[in-house]
Amino acid sequence: MHERERRKIILSAIQEKPVATVAELVELTDSSEATIRRDIASLHMAKALRRVRGGAEALHPPASAPLAGRPFSVNQGLHVVEKRAIAREAVALCSDGDDVIINGGTTTYQMVHLLTTRRLQIFTNSFPIAEHLLKHSKNQLTLPGGTLYREQNIILCPFENDVTGNFCARRMFMGAHSVGRLGLMESDPLVIQSEQKLMKQADELVVLADSSKFKRRSSLLICSLDRIDVLVTDERIDDASVNMLERHDIRVVVATLKSSSQTLCVDEATLPSATG
Repeated sequence: MHERERRKIILSAIQEKPVATVAELVELTDSSEATIRRDIASLHMAKALRRVRGGAEALHPPASAPLAGRPFSVNQGLHVVEKRAIAREAVALCSDGDDVIINGGTTTYQMVHLLTTRRLQIFTNSFPIAEHLLKHSKNQLTLPGGTLYREQNIILCPFENDVTGNFCARRMFMGAHSVGRLGLMESDPLVIQSEQKLMKQADELVVLADSSKFKRRSSLLICSLDRIDVLVTDERIDDASVNMLERHDIRVVVATLKSSSQTLCVDEATLPSATG
């Protein structure tokens, strides 16, 4: 990862929480601890952040507690080819007239470019998904009420009496922080609460997870593997992971990765900004 991109991620991360630790920044950037410490020192000297013991903090820390996990703007640049291929297979599962739930995330966001010619009833808690489809499609859109979390670009409501319980879907499309033998994992309790509410409203659960998600870990469980009906991934998934999924009667759809010249081109003007 280029130094400029890495430091942009660091500055974004420290806006999420009072202190971002060196370990967290290492995971976010896939860099060494020594590299992150050098970056923190340089940014501290440039008065872009404040170096603290074990990490860094923003010069003007956020007033409210953010969600855990990487910001949307960071995740959007990771495993892009895989996410586009997975989105292509996910959209192929839809037919005009379907009622679907599309949960917020950077993999599900890649579906929007292929949904512009469809006619679906779509419920989404993703602000960028709703914004793109509103501008570029004739799909009918329903959004939940709640708070817009800028870093993740999703709308979450901690209360039970929102519009979520009134939308019934043929299938729900969602991503996950990681996938393992226990099931789908996430990093924030509020995100899990929202996703579990949405899952109750769908007949079929379709998980979009690139092959890297099977190598990550998290401590919070969304649901067991038995709840998943279909999992769409890319061709880099290993045989052991496929066997694990199939033992739970999950239909595994493996997306073929195309070359960069063949993949869908994303119009930069339609992408949400780094600040949401």
